[in-house]
Amino acid sequence: MAPTMSSTGFDLTPLGDERIATLAEGLTPDERTVILHQGTERPFCGLFLDNKKDGTYVCRLCGLPLFASSAKFNSGTGWPSFFQPFDPRHIRIVRDTSYGMVREEEVCARCGAHLGHVFPDGPPPTGQRHCLNSVSLGFTGDGEPLPDRLGRGAPEGQPAP
Repeated sequence: MAPTMSSTGFDLTPLGDERIATLAEGLTPDERTVILHQGTERPFCGLFLDNKKDGTYVCRLCGLPLFASSAKFNSGTGWPSFFQPFDPRHIRIVRDTSYGMVREEEVCARCGAHLGHVFPDGPPPTGQRHCLNSVSLGFTGDGEPLPDRLGRGAPEGQPAP
């Protein structure tokens, strides 16, 4: 079966449960709670809240690029916030009715990792606030290769040797 590709050239073919379990082996208990069980890290304590480096935020579990640093802004909420995704197809929105609220949960389109929530109170040009958990993210600085978390023999977005 041919892979499902995004317009930016990344494989979005959903990962199977066995592959997700293998990728999750190195997660801490807190990371597991957030990423695999829709938890939330405490506000104002995440590793990427104050990160000002240029680069790309990727899925902590599978390495799919999710947000560019150029779309990051300080929302004052205590979580890293972005006004638009790296590629809209890299995230999937799921209705979340937990805790007596109706929200839009954001998950990685490839592995289903819980990222956070998206709200309609962000800055222009999108008016969106993608409010994310730092533990759900990895970061790759500009000029560095994206991670090869799927073991394809080359960094994501580049052909295998």
